[in-house]
Amino acid sequence: MANRVKQRMVGARLLQSLPILVLATFIVFCLMQLIPGDVAVTLAGENASMERIEQIREAHGLNQPFLVQYGQWLGHAAQGELGRSLLSGEPVARTIARTFPNTLLIAVYAVLISVLVGVPLGILAATRAGSPLDSAIMGAASLGVAVPNFWFGMILVLFLALGLQWFPATGFVSPTEDFSGALWYATLPALALCTNGIAEVARQLRGSLVEIQSSQHVRTLHAKGLSPARILWKHGLKNVSVNLLTVVGLLFNKILAATVVVEAVFAIPGIGSSIVNAVLQGDFPVVQGAVLAMVVTVILVNLCTDLACTVLDPRIHA
Repeated sequence: MANRVKQRMVGARLLQSLPILVLATFIVFCLMQLIPGDVAVTLAGENASMERIEQIREAHGLNQPFLVQYGQWLGHAAQGELGRSLLSGEPVARTIARTFPNTLLIAVYAVLISVLVGVPLGILAATRAGSPLDSAIMGAASLGVAVPNFWFGMILVLFLALGLQWFPATGFVSPTEDFSGALWYATLPALALCTNGIAEVARQLRGSLVEIQSSQHVRTLHAKGLSPARILWKHGLKNVSVNLLTVVGLLFNKILAATVVVEAVFAIPGIGSSIVNAVLQGDFPVVQGAVLAMVVTVILVNLCTDLACTVLDPRIHA
């Protein structure tokens, strides 16, 4: 019965995701039409004749109406064919396979740091609620939320890369080639991304724990003589686990989007850099394919979060 409920939930979530996928790609396709310039002119080169430009437009379907172009792309994407880059000719799927692992490594690294640092800070603030330590942690968390990722990234480069030379300032190594080297290159970008994450995890966890500690259930446990530490670890954290998992899932999606800016700061060949370069050059097949990959990743993360929440709390169902 439980398995059937989960299967129905997965099916419902996937069906609900289809309109989101179509809408996201349609909006991006619309925005790409607003970019000034003509890709056909860029491909034809300087001093190209109008005849040559028209041939390029026809070869790439750029002379078709907007809705026809989008419909053709959507039909090919549904079959797993994302097309080729208009400029390099490389298959979009190969571009994604080459760049997306770099972005995912940085995002997962940043989320991991956020959890490992934010959870202890949130617990410490909750157990010292109202104290100067609590105020200091929450004040630092508020500052962490306000600090822009790209600015903090440049500060890290200035001190830890150029000053102390502990980490490389730019560049990246593919995790499929050298995982330890990739972690070394990903450390500064992950640190730049995790400031907001640490603050968010600490604030949310502290708020949930304080609310639970003031509940009638916890007061009853205190009256029975249970130690505060046992109440915290056995009952408090168990009750906030679903909320914490939800925060982490949303945090991953937020960090994944923020990598677009951070990759530019550290000159990382990730999917964010691919999107920025493709937008500047009007290479819409690359933009469409990269956005589709990111949207699918967000949907899968949300789905996994929902499933994990049902495991932690069986009362949750579709």
